[in-house]
Amino acid sequence: MLSGILRISQAISNIGQSLMRGRKRFLMDDSGALIIFGLMLFVLMMMMGGIAVDVMRYESRRTSLQNTLDRSTLAAAALNQSLDPRTVVDDYFLKAGLADFLTSVTVTQGLNFREVKATALADTNPMFLHMLGIEQFNAPGASTAEQRVNNVEVMLVLDVSGSMASDNKLTNLQTAAKAFVSTVLGNDPDHKISIGLVPFNGQVNLGSTLASEFNTVYPSGATDVNCVDLPDSAYDSTTISQYAYATSVAPLSLSMTADADTYSSYSGGSSPNDANKWCPPKPTNIVRLPSQSISDLQGYLGHLTAVGATSINAGMKWGLGLLDPSSRGIYTHLISTGALDSNLAGRPFEYDDKEAMKVIVLMTDGEHFAEERVNDPYKSGLSPIWKGNDGNYSIYHSTVSGSNKYYVQHKGTWQSTPWKNSNNNGAAAVQQTWPQVWDAMKLSYVAYYYYGVPLGGSSSSSRNSIYKSMMNDMKSLSRTSDMDDQLQSVCSQAKAQNVIVYGIAFQAPTNGQTQIRNCSTDGENGSHYFNAQGLQISTAFAAIANNISQLRLTQ
Repeated sequence: MLSGILRISQAISNIGQSLMRGRKRFLMDDSGALIIFGLMLFVLMMMMGGIAVDVMRYESRRTSLQNTLDRSTLAAAALNQSLDPRTVVDDYFLKAGLADFLTSVTVTQGLNFREVKATALADTNPMFLHMLGIEQFNAPGASTAEQRVNNVEVMLVLDVSGSMASDNKLTNLQTAAKAFVSTVLGNDPDHKISIGLVPFNGQVNLGSTLASEFNTVYPSGATDVNCVDLPDSAYDSTTISQYAYATSVAPLSLSMTADADTYSSYSGGSSPNDANKWCPPKPTNIVRLPSQSISDLQGYLGHLTAVGATSINAGMKWGLGLLDPSSRGIYTHLISTGALDSNLAGRPFEYDDKEAMKVIVLMTDGEHFAEERVNDPYKSGLSPIWKGNDGNYSIYHSTVSGSNKYYVQHKGTWQSTPWKNSNNNGAAAVQQTWPQVWDAMKLSYVAYYYYGVPLGGSSSSSRNSIYKSMMNDMKSLSRTSDMDDQLQSVCSQAKAQNVIVYGIAFQAPTNGQTQIRNCSTDGENGSHYFNAQGLQISTAFAAIANNISQLRLTQ
């Protein structure tokens, strides 16, 4: 275009010089000069108007040509399309009616990238510029697009609460997430992408391997129960390393979640319901450290189980914490023990690493459910409850007057010693630890039948008052509004560090949709948010998988 404009400028300059010579002759001889001068001005205006028309036609053709070049090279460079890149570019130009103007297509491919370059040239067939000696006014165009998979760290933070068992939601999630893994890692033969998995319900089960990296206290001793009760302060930063042995000289302690049914009513018997525990003992629903194995990740996804409540805040916190650079010490130690592949050395990358990208995919079908926790004094150590040799229990109450301080629950009587069946080989009663109590009985059952009933006497109001007091003493409740705030705090911190957050509200209620939308990158416009129904979740995961690879126009 520049050469054409220079030619136009030179022609206009020549016209100007001719007019100046004509002006001199006009000053010397004015016979008929006014008519001649007017004609010259008219011709000049016609030429200038014609030039403007040609320039506009040129710019219109050039813009159309460049837009088609850009669209075609971007589509051709996409690693997830299997067509010949040259064919893709040709097809775009054919459909745009510009096939005759495409001059070259160059494709360069490697293990983890594809680059497509294309050029085009169109003659705009000027209508007026030939009056200036310009017979051709060509509109050129060039475009280069490249898709390259850089170092990418992905965390799938997925809701596996009990409600996911309905309407085939868990099955649909598993299908969509497996396809996601296949797409993302299948386009990464150079092993630059890793994917981790953080399932959450009422808590996040770390699994024994990851849990051992942290300074945990009050273990329940229950098999497959490795959740921790994060303090409120944990949601004020991106890190989890302050609790880890591998990254701190004196790590802070994390109180482990009790293996207790804190939710069920005291009616309906004493036995706890695992589904109503905040850390359900499900070995399939544990955190899976980053992996580059499609088969391993798909296997983990295929065994997820829907159970429990919903704590999105905890899921997001652990997802971000395991992407935080301060967790590198944890990864390094796990690599040294063989728990993590050596290909993952150096991860998590720094937030400002230009060759790295961090992504969280957060999915829920619900909204926050008020979390219940057993308070620390009731997590470990000896309880006042004794188990008799026949399986029945008694409880010691020091505040009761007299010598009969042991209440025998199944008989409703008091005695001076722990209950035991004297006819059962004379074996002694055994004082129970709090973990043993929660393994055998619901928290509400203990609060009512071992405290409210014996200490409240025959008065139902006294029994209920003592029961409520004990429930408050034994457990704490998190307000859902506080959990919403904690979630948004973590999301804001993630986005401030340029972590890309994709949010999927999967048949979620209104507040769940709001929380996920606000958490996602560009939540105001919803550009990274998906409100999915049924099988639409596969479309959402597919769109995210395609976006994760960095597709960029380079020219």
